[in-house]
Amino acid sequence: MTRAPLALAVLVGAIGLALLPLLAPSYYASLMIPFFGYAIALLGFNLLFGYTGLLSFGHAMFLGFGAYGAAVLAGKLGITSFEIVLIAVMASAALVALPIGLFCVRYVGIFFGMLTLAFGMLFYSFLFKFYHVTGGDSGMRVPRMNILGLEFAQYNKIEFLAGPFYYYSLALLIIAAAVMWRIVHSPFGLHLKAVRDNARKAEYLGVHVHRFRLAAFVISAAYGAAGGAILGFRVGLADPELVYWTQSGQLVFMAVLGGFSNFFGPIIGAFAFTLLQDQLQSLTQYWRFILGAVLAVIVIAFPEGLAGLAGSLRRTLAGKTA
Repeated sequence: MTRAPLALAVLVGAIGLALLPLLAPSYYASLMIPFFGYAIALLGFNLLFGYTGLLSFGHAMFLGFGAYGAAVLAGKLGITSFEIVLIAVMASAALVALPIGLFCVRYVGIFFGMLTLAFGMLFYSFLFKFYHVTGGDSGMRVPRMNILGLEFAQYNKIEFLAGPFYYYSLALLIIAAAVMWRIVHSPFGLHLKAVRDNARKAEYLGVHVHRFRLAAFVISAAYGAAGGAILGFRVGLADPELVYWTQSGQLVFMAVLGGFSNFFGPIIGAFAFTLLQDQLQSLTQYWRFILGAVLAVIVIAFPEGLAGLAGSLRRTLAGKTA
């Protein structure tokens, strides 16, 4: 897709999201908060997966890091500014990801995936077993915080989520996407693609392969923590299930569903997954089976995901009108 149609599609999408709270019931507006959180996390995940070629099976660890970091900072330390909490959990996640990444990025393929899964499950076990520190299976409460220095005390929780926090999260997603767009279209992003396509050739050309992989891992961890903080804020609880391996699989599902070869694919995947999961859960208890079937169809018939399918339809229509 060329720049002009792409910019138009992004603008239309942003306007549609901005109008949603005004046109739809508050339930659907609050439903979009998880979408914003997952979309931000997936921007980082796809930097690692789509642009660097490293598939993590334990990336939900950083979602949990963001949620539990928010619970500790706001609930235990009394920090009421969500901006301070957001910056703190992103920085902390990046610091934690540094030693983990130093170990993991020396491997590729299934070995990298299994190592990240192992670290993710270690973190899950810590959260689940150390009850006196983390609350165990009960989790930790994430209290309501100020945004932009404003309390919005006149709003109850549903009104706050469907109003001020909705637009705040939308703005965070736009900022995060703009920063990531700049990253992947910079010389750094080009180096990552070279490492993904042929690591040995890139190394012969003087690219420090491990360093670039590590940088991508650290950036993706910071994005994951930001998404986790939003998810924890929305529910009001940091739960160890947010770190479980199935959550990491869910991130992979959303990336593949939307199309990890496209910059906006994971965002589309997060949006489609959020709506599809909500509707299927209200219709049947076998919703996971249907989601699995949808993923199988996407992988087999449309390997480029929903974003690739949209591009194919656009090219087909353009060819018919030509």
